[in-house]
Amino acid sequence: MLNFIYYPVSFILWCWHWVFGHIFGESSGFAWALSVVFLVFTLRALLFKPFVGQVRSMRKMQEFAPELQKIKKKYANDRQRQAQEMQKLQSEHGVNPLGGCLPMLVQIPVFIGLFHVLRSFKPGWGEVYFFDAAGVKSFVEAKLFGANLSTFITMPERELAQFATDRNAVLLVAIPMMIVASIATHFTARHSVARQTQAAADNPQTAIMNKLTLYIFPLGVLVGGLFFPIAILLYWLSNNAWTLAQQHFVYHRIDREEAQKKEAATQQRQALAPRPGVKPRPGAKPAPGAKSAAGAKPSAGAKPAGGAKPAGKPAAGKDTPPSDEPAANGKPSTEIPGLSPDRSPGKKQGNKRRR
Repeated sequence: MLNFIYYPVSFILWCWHWVFGHIFGESSGFAWALSVVFLVFTLRALLFKPFVGQVRSMRKMQEFAPELQKIKKKYANDRQRQAQEMQKLQSEHGVNPLGGCLPMLVQIPVFIGLFHVLRSFKPGWGEVYFFDAAGVKSFVEAKLFGANLSTFITMPERELAQFATDRNAVLLVAIPMMIVASIATHFTARHSVARQTQAAADNPQTAIMNKLTLYIFPLGVLVGGLFFPIAILLYWLSNNAWTLAQQHFVYHRIDREEAQKKEAATQQRQALAPRPGVKPRPGAKPAPGAKSAAGAKPSAGAKPAGGAKPAGKPAAGKDTPPSDEPAANGKPSTEIPGLSPDRSPGKKQGNKRRR
């Protein structure tokens, strides 16, 4: 049913066993153990690019997480509209939530395929997918510190006898691997949780998932180790070691890229900003020596256009206010239109008074 998974997994395992079998021997436990480890490294190397996309997607989602919370509150009673708005916001930021799940979704069938292939290696069996009968016999006879890679702690005694091993040998190999794999799972989860923003960590759903990955999953590895073959424990241990190293490398690489972008943006703002002590001028700069028309002074000897009188000497008229300019003798002039300088009325006015 799942041969499309079993055959590729067994083929990669066969290739690495062919390599290490020429170094340590075909029935060597180290050759088979390294084959399992490098099977994991090969699959994880193929998933390296999707993992980088997953990290970038998580970073972007953390940036606009407050906007997602606003949409959830705004459309709390309309789930369909809420999903549409969230999908629209994610597409605007170029985020694909399913793309971030791809590495984990691919690892699940690989784990199932490897578990099935290794459980198929039993004494007396013939061909197992890409392995012929000689390859199966080589795996059955291979021992790692006295324990076969297909054995596990809770295996019945009669099956352990078929592999020519005892439970104490299995315990001595499996228990340390279980503990190390559980601790590696915890530290891998802690490294991921430490990258979360405070807003994301305060989300109740995220808090529950953090507790699961930090404590429940490592405990599951520790308990599951009682039923997992030693080869599966090798798979789990090498997978967590790869994940921890990959996270360290990718996170620091993305941090450097973001720091360079921020530094470039800061330098651009500084280049566009005015120099210290210089006030920015919103308008165009006037030409040197140029003066506005209102403040321009007429040149010496120039006559007003159109025979107009100078603006400084108003024409004498009926409505002209008294002049405050000093007279020729130094005294202020008190001349009022219609009156003679001695303040006496004219002849006509005087004649009228006499009558």
